[in-house]
Amino acid sequence: MSRNYSAVVVAVAVVVALAVFVAVATVAFVVSYFGGAVVAIVLVALVCLMIAITVEVWRNRRDQKGSSSYDPTLTMDNFLNDMEREKPIRFTSLQLRIATDNFINLLGSGGFGSVYKGVYSNGTLVAVKVLGGTSNKTIDEQFMAEVSTLGRIHHVNLVRLHGFCFERPHRALVYEYMSNGSLDKFLFHGNKILGFEKLHEIAVGTARGIAYLHEECQQRIVHYDIKPGNILLDVNFFPKVADFSLAKLCNRENTHISMTGGRGTPGYAAPELWLGLPITHKCDVYSFGMLLFEIIGRRRNLDLNLTESQYWFPRWGWKKFEAGELEN
Repeated sequence: MSRNYSAVVVAVAVVVALAVFVAVATVAFVVSYFGGAVVAIVLVALVCLMIAITVEVWRNRRDQKGSSSYDPTLTMDNFLNDMEREKPIRFTSLQLRIATDNFINLLGSGGFGSVYKGVYSNGTLVAVKVLGGTSNKTIDEQFMAEVSTLGRIHHVNLVRLHGFCFERPHRALVYEYMSNGSLDKFLFHGNKILGFEKLHEIAVGTARGIAYLHEECQQRIVHYDIKPGNILLDVNFFPKVADFSLAKLCNRENTHISMTGGRGTPGYAAPELWLGLPITHKCDVYSFGMLLFEIIGRRRNLDLNLTESQYWFPRWGWKKFEAGELEN
């Protein structure tokens, strides 16, 4: 029992004792002058008074206890720890080996590297992208592009970067795990599980993610590679834009973006990215338009296996529109 609590108990006992003494003296006086009926009234009043005093003392004790338990230093430490957890975590190579069971569960691979499924000690699933490329310079550029963009932003339609590893032999990025993978496998591989209502939701969510990058970040972020393979879907098919390896930060005041070399994927990249023309963030809007074509047609925009009149889907669609044959 604490010293403060003991003091309160003593104080309450003294108050009750005084109240009882006063009550007895008062009753003796009233009985001698007024008789039994008045005694009952006085007793009720005294009991109510004693209860009120006891409740008030208890309430003051509770308020003091609540205020004394507030530790501003501890509260601020908790707040700062929470803020620190919002920043990307730096993992060691050993931690990633443990999380991925020595990189045995491959989710996918490409020119950017390989992605493995992993799990934290608390059971949280993650996707670990081990960067690859033709040179260390290329890998470093990918690493810096993703950490400098995703490391400072949060949006429900952008895949979340949990952390990174920058140790040899691993330069890796750790993302939230998206259980349904990328949108392309639901568009181009005969998988008809997604109806047009859900595809519409995916398109709108993707647009919101792109709008956030362009209009709501402190520095505008240009993605440069919007395509179905970079739209990931969670367990509820909620869309999130991913793969910022080509992304670039730019000031809002700049009307055009300076860059060297072409970026993006053929069939999605805006023409100005390959023709040496002035570039703006609207190149992402062009890529999003190409994505919409593929969502509507459930086929790739560029398919060389089709006839010459059909292999470029946007042109084929435009000809159908001019001929009034879209209904067919």
